[in-house]
Amino acid sequence: MKITTQHKKAQAAMEFLMTYGWAILVVLAAIAALAYFGVLSPEKFLPEKCILQPGIACVSHKVEPSKVTLVISNGMGRTMIINSITVGSCSGTFNQTLLSGTDYTFVVGGACNNGISKDKFKGDITLAYTEKDTNLTKTAFGNLNTKIE
Repeated sequence: MKITTQHKKAQAAMEFLMTYGWAILVVLAAIAALAYFGVLSPEKFLPEKCILQPGIACVSHKVEPSKVTLVISNGMGRTMIINSITVGSCSGTFNQTLLSGTDYTFVVGGACNNGISKDKFKGDITLAYTEKDTNLTKTAFGNLNTKIE
């Protein structure tokens, strides 16, 4: 039986594809294993952030297992009265006047469950306030992504 040159080329091509096919399969299996065990979790690489609507700034934040502390700055150009703040499952009512250009520290909660220390926390912020000049009640929304301390 005579083996032609075309069969030799086909066999070489198949060996080439099989070798690289196995190598690619091993790499994909390794990546899948790393993703399954959480090594490649994108949450570990995302920065902490606290975002509210324009004009109301979240200067700083701290999330603990039973409470949330927010430092909020008023950049609206008018005096506002903070009525209530809700962050995730924590909520609190206030009657704090915030002059334009000032900031204030709000401690929200005390009996809420944010999780355990070193876990990721992601929660929506709802801030109800009244504009002092117009006496209109408004609501600002935002979100908070951080680590529980």
